[in-house]
Amino acid sequence: MKEDSILNRFVKYLTTVEYPKEKSSWNVAGILKGQNGFYKFDVRDMFKLPDGTPAQKSRTDSRADKIVLEMKDKWIIFDLEELIKYIKKNKLKKVYVNHLISKLEWTILLNK
Repeated sequence: MKEDSILNRFVKYLTTVEYPKEKSSWNVAGILKGQNGFYKFDVRDMFKLPDGTPAQKSRTDSRADKIVLEMKDKWIIFDLEELIKYIKKNKLKKVYVNHLISKLEWTILLNK
């Protein structure tokens, strides 16, 4: 694992860290410092769309509990089950982070 990877940067905010024993849809499990829930996190770099907009793909059959997005000054953590329900209910193909922050209940903004 690269020293400056998104995963290494995020793991600093976790305790009781575990990694999948085989290839999986989640990258790391643990407890967010100051909290008590143990979760499996999908932590991957975002990519850029042709227009330069940052984007992230996720699967509806993921075994992750939470999806983690890295912004310049904070981490945004969404509950994957809640996100998938919202996408299906509203028949969406694309969702925007700023919109989701106000629409989803289980969202954590974690300052770096």
